[in-house]
Amino acid sequence: MNNYVYTAIGLVVFYIGLKMFSGGMKSMGNIDHLTWFLGNPIYMFFGSIAMTLAWQSSSLSTTAIIALVASGVLPLPAAVAAVLGANVGTTGTIWLAGLLVSDGMPRGDTLRIAMIHTGVNLLMAISLLPFVNYIAKFVGKVGQ
Repeated sequence: MNNYVYTAIGLVVFYIGLKMFSGGMKSMGNIDHLTWFLGNPIYMFFGSIAMTLAWQSSSLSTTAIIALVASGVLPLPAAVAAVLGANVGTTGTIWLAGLLVSDGMPRGDTLRIAMIHTGVNLLMAISLLPFVNYIAKFVGKVGQ
């Protein structure tokens, strides 16, 4: 088969998987036992970093966040913090790639690229995290 066909099939399967995942998240309904976690932006920030590192996919993390917001389970300020965490968590992929390419701790340009990628995302998250409530208010007004 042609590589374009494989690419198209892969994208369709990925899309269907994301739709199924999103639907499953929306159907979670009321999960009162997790409100202490879901309502706290700091917990969501670090939890999102951990889940993105585990899944190796910020797209999957962001899809889960959007589905939780759409179902009413996740408040918008915590979702903003979670998206910031997913952006930091996605930097784990470059460290993993650097480990595999460098046969150990990344060195040289690989290390510099990983440090810049992680540093920029971390700096952005640390800069914006104190303002998640204001960002959520602004985004809430825009979406009406």
